[in-house]
Formats: sequence, structure tokens, C-alpha cells
Amino acid sequence: MSLPGSVGAWGKELVRAVELARIAGTEVVRLRAGQLTVEMKPGDEPVTVADRRASELIVEGLTASFPDDALISEELPVTPEALGKPRVWLVDPIDGTKDFIRGGDGFAVMIGLAIDGVPAVGVVHQPTIDRTFFVTPDAGAYVARGGEVTLLAVSEIATAGEARLVASASHRTADIDRVKTELGIADELNVGSVGVKLCLIASGARDLYVNPSAKTKAWDTCAPEAILTAAGGRLTDLFGTPIEYRAELAHRRGLVASNGRVHAEVVGKLGSLFAHLA
Repeated sequence: MSLPGSVGAWGKELVRAVELARIAGTEVVRLRAGQLTVEMKPGDEPVTVADRRASELIVEGLTASFPDDALISEELPVTPEALGKPRVWLVDPIDGTKDFIRGGDGFAVMIGLAIDGVPAVGVVHQPTIDRTFFVTPDAGAYVARGGEVTLLAVSEIATAGEARLVASASHRTADIDRVKTELGIADELNVGSVGVKLCLIASGARDLYVNPSAKTKAWDTCAPEAILTAAGGRLTDLFGTPIEYRAELAHRRGLVASNGRVHAEVVGKLGSLFAHLA
């Protein structure tokens, strides 16, 4: 897959991240075709041998290429001081594991790099449909599929009531119905991976994602936030505060991702609805 633009600042990181995401994606699809044992992690979340194998491949590859960088993977114990480092890789080997286990396409291999707490490099790869979202150092965000590379741009939707919502396929709660009622939204699409949800907003196919849960972590959002921001969108907590990648892993105040144009209206209307999370 050829990358548009130059490979200046963070270029070698992007090339390596794309390569490793695609290698890991091929491996997890191969493993899913065999006997896939499912275990449960703390928090009642599933994990498979494919999650762990993808983590191994990505971690080994990044460590060999960038030995001085900090690295956090969902499938490894977290070193407490890692988040405070200037360069931190955040890896979700399979984002949307439940969809992966069911045999669906709504999962992704995600690799992000935060520079001084800001997502700079992002790759979200969907191996079963050979679709790769990524952000270049100086030429915007793109999606590659079937040999074609397309520039990403968010939609022109400007009011919350018109927004096309993308929500969880596995963790949807009644809170989403409350969100839809409060905002006057009728259109909803359900997808497994958080990263894919944000990339659908980046591509203009969707306009809004609201997650009132405190379960998401930095590895769920680093890569896709870099992509969404480059495409013109925004990601914050439920109250409009930017996501912090240097303090803690958990996003305890929920998430709102949008095309940017509806963001202020959305957080303004939802603040009172989820005041208990403030």
C-alpha cells in the first residue's frame, strides 16, 4: 500500500505501523478460521489467542524499530510511568473482540502514537474487508481499500438532530435511547469497534458517536482520534474537554466524537443528562 504525501515527521512510524497492522490482521483472521478459545478478562471482557498473538507481533515489531519509545498494549500489563513519556505507542490488537468472535467484519487492528500527549500517528485496519484508515504526517487522513486511496473529510451536517449516530453493537445501553431523544436523532448504525466508529465519522459516512460508559481506554481512541482530527472532526469527553493521554488510561467521563460542526450543540445538551459523570 503506497502512502500519499511525503514521509517527513513521523513518516517512518506510519509506514511501520501500517505494515504491522496488516501483518497482525492477516494473522488474526487465520487464527479465527481455526479453533478459537475464548477467555474472560477482568471487567467481563473476552480475549482470545488471536488478541494475544496480534499484540505479540505488533509489540515485537515496534520495540525493534523504536526501542526508546514507551509502549502500551491492551493485552500486556501497563508500566505505570509509560503514559508520562514523550512518545507512547498505544496498541489495541483487536478492537471489537466480540464482533471478531462472532465472525463479523466490525473489528480492527489499531496502532496509535501519542507525541507529548497528542495523537499523531494512527492506523485502523479492518483485515476482513482490507480497509485501512490512516493519517499522514502532512497530507491529511486517508482510507485505503482495494488498491484505491481516498482522502477523508467529515460531513457538512451542522445540527444535532440531523446527525447520523454510530453506536455500539455489543455494549449498547438505554443511555443511547436517552441521547437520541435529547438530540432528536432517528438515524443509528451499530458497529463493534470504537476505532471504526470514529473512522466512519472521519469519512463522512456518520456524524456522531456518544459513549456514556467509563470503560473505554486510551488504546481505544489514540489511533482513530489522530485520523478523525486530521479529517476535520473532534473527540472530547461528554463535557467537551479534550482527551488526555498523559494522565490515565481510562476515559472516565465518557466520549463524544463528531464531525466538529455539531459538537458544541451535542455537549451542551448532554451535559445535564450525564451530570453524574462530571
